[in-house]
Amino acid sequence: MSEVAGQTAVSTEATPNKVVPYAVLMELSHRCPLQCPYCTNPIDLERASGELTTEEWKRVMDEAVDMGVLHVHYSGGEPTVRKDLEELIEHAAKLGLYSNLITSGVLLNKARVQCFAELGLDHVQISFQDTTSEVGDWVAGYDGAHEKKQQVARWVREAGMPLTVNAVMHRHNLHHLEEMIQMAVDLDAERIEVAQVQYYAWAFRNRIAFLPTRKQLDKAVEIVGEARERLKGVLAFDFVVPDYYAQRPKSCMGGWGRQFINISPSGKVLPCHAAEVLPDLEFDSVHQKPLGWIWENSEAFEHFRGSAWMPEPCQSCDRKEIDWGGCRCQAYMLTGNAAVTDPTCALSPDRAVLDEPLAAVGGESPDFIYRRYGG
Repeated sequence: MSEVAGQTAVSTEATPNKVVPYAVLMELSHRCPLQCPYCTNPIDLERASGELTTEEWKRVMDEAVDMGVLHVHYSGGEPTVRKDLEELIEHAAKLGLYSNLITSGVLLNKARVQCFAELGLDHVQISFQDTTSEVGDWVAGYDGAHEKKQQVARWVREAGMPLTVNAVMHRHNLHHLEEMIQMAVDLDAERIEVAQVQYYAWAFRNRIAFLPTRKQLDKAVEIVGEARERLKGVLAFDFVVPDYYAQRPKSCMGGWGRQFINISPSGKVLPCHAAEVLPDLEFDSVHQKPLGWIWENSEAFEHFRGSAWMPEPCQSCDRKEIDWGGCRCQAYMLTGNAAVTDPTCALSPDRAVLDEPLAAVGGESPDFIYRRYGG
């Protein structure tokens, strides 16, 4: 049982027809020193004055454990802007939650990294924009970012924590993919996420600047396949391809409202990182209701949960409970209707909306629209 001030306590245990979420991603802040133009944060970034307090984030973790959640991810923005991050890490450890810090690393020093390890942080994921300072710092909009990230990665391993390299790939750096994989090996990472930019929020504004050519993508598939085999037992791989080239949509977040909870800095509870782009849904807040109640009962989570909502061709497709109709946010961004089949599916009647952006691939790259407050 969990209780929010002013609310009646309700059970947070999942009912039999609901899947218990595996992980909670806590966006501690939208503040960030980087200005990455592919950021999945909303265009309308939340201000520091509205962020949840330390005690409110602790209560969120308590309620997550009550639900059966096993993992907590600290994200942002940049989560290390929060001075109370150490206290949150310690609280997660006391609760038995596996904790993962998703960070750019640029605000950290060696002593703080060591402190995180001593308090019980289980894993660190550091994003890299390239293998060179020239491209990496340009994409991040932050001088010295690449060099600092490499240093922080070494401190993470010296502190004994596992490391994931999040390699954000696109048309401007795919030619460095082999070097990116080798950099992950050299940094003694356990895992690399070869993560092609996904086109939501800021990345949607910049999609022509980031979309790779088909030739680039085919080469990337070849490189990852060879490296995965060669480095078996040394480096684990996650490989995310650009949706626009897919024949079938990905199972976004394992299905809407099935495995994942995202909490914004102000406490809004979302089924995925990008859900706030959907204009017709209202998202409940942990200020008003317990996390378990929101997972079980909120209209936003129920809206696209399961398969009953699906139109054709999804409704009669034998993959409807495999890919769950694809991404609702992508459907909305591309068609203006979140309830249609994801146009990245070859069976979608709206597939032609991809023709325009794909036709522009390989041409002159427009200037980045960098992630900044005020859009």
